[in-house]
Amino acid sequence: MNHFISGQSPSQGTTEARTESENAEVALKNIVEGFHRFRTEVFPQQREFYRALASAQRPRAMFITCADSRIVPELITQSAPGDLFVTRNVGNVVPPYGQINGGVSTAIEYAVMALGVHHIIVCGHSDCGAMKAVMDPPTLESMPTVKAWLRHAEVAKTVVEQNRCSCAGRDTLEVLTEENVVAQLDHLRTHPSVAARLANGQLFIHGWVYSIETSEIKAYDAEQGCFRPLDSEGSVPMATPRPRFHQR
Repeated sequence: MNHFISGQSPSQGTTEARTESENAEVALKNIVEGFHRFRTEVFPQQREFYRALASAQRPRAMFITCADSRIVPELITQSAPGDLFVTRNVGNVVPPYGQINGGVSTAIEYAVMALGVHHIIVCGHSDCGAMKAVMDPPTLESMPTVKAWLRHAEVAKTVVEQNRCSCAGRDTLEVLTEENVVAQLDHLRTHPSVAARLANGQLFIHGWVYSIETSEIKAYDAEQGCFRPLDSEGSVPMATPRPRFHQR
């Protein structure tokens, strides 16, 4: 078992039970108690590890995913602190370069240029509230900033609507979630720092969709143009275009 990310069930019962019974005071109390357990039980066992982390970070990958509280990148990949450079936002959106000089764009540039990550993973998930809102725009009328942000997912909605016949027999939300990941990968490639390192083979990009209910991950295979199960055996589906230059 990973020493840093416990796979045990929540100590305070199910999420549904917490939602129904906890008030604000109890919720904060549980969070603070969790910190104290970390400080007194977990941290002492890994003191030397955290001491080494204190002066530098060398993440294996950048992980761009949804802000949904049910998605914990370190848990589902069983990664330790320092392994993933995580960026989270509503809808796992990557704005095209130049449109918004905000947190996502800044994090991408820093991850590639300063930290030298070799992989960027864009990860969507099942039952995504952002994708439900994209399908039902009136639900966003009272949330103007969310509505504006999710315009970056409009391309995925248009792709699904205009190719509905090809999606027959599949759940529309599932298809939209996958297409949104593909759209954000396209946006990611507009960032100069990303484009340059993709071109010379120093960077690899990945599009994943995680199922909360089953723990399955499907990964986008650019060569086949579809999502395939991410298995421990065989080759990993890749969304990376072929490099055009060779690093000297």
